[in-house]
Amino acid sequence: MTSPALQIALAHHRAWTGKDVDAAMGYLADDVVCDAPAGRIVGVPAYREFLTPFAERFLIRAEMIAAFGDDTTAMLMYDAETVPAKSAPAAECMTVRAGKIVYNRFVFDRTPFEEFRRRAQATP
Repeated sequence: MTSPALQIALAHHRAWTGKDVDAAMGYLADDVVCDAPAGRIVGVPAYREFLTPFAERFLIRAEMIAAFGDDTTAMLMYDAETVPAKSAPAAECMTVRAGKIVYNRFVFDRTPFEEFRRRAQATP
């Protein structure tokens, strides 16, 4: 049986990796906090601004590597195939309260994305 936090985390992951950002936002608490390589993101509007470009423009697919959880914490590790990088491993450790994600520690390597951005800016 899947733990409550893991159920929410997996549903959120399936939504955004399926490019349904609106559904993904429904799993977040209004005052969600996300610590990501770009810095701290607070609240659903900021989280949407952070996630939408990646989900809609760069993500091709995501393959789950591992998913674990208990009543309040879920950990997902996956490999995302993206426009800039064939392999972009990422991990998310989420805290869930009252059926909503209240905190997400989102870790991924920004290097392929920075290189892609630099190449795009250099193209006339």
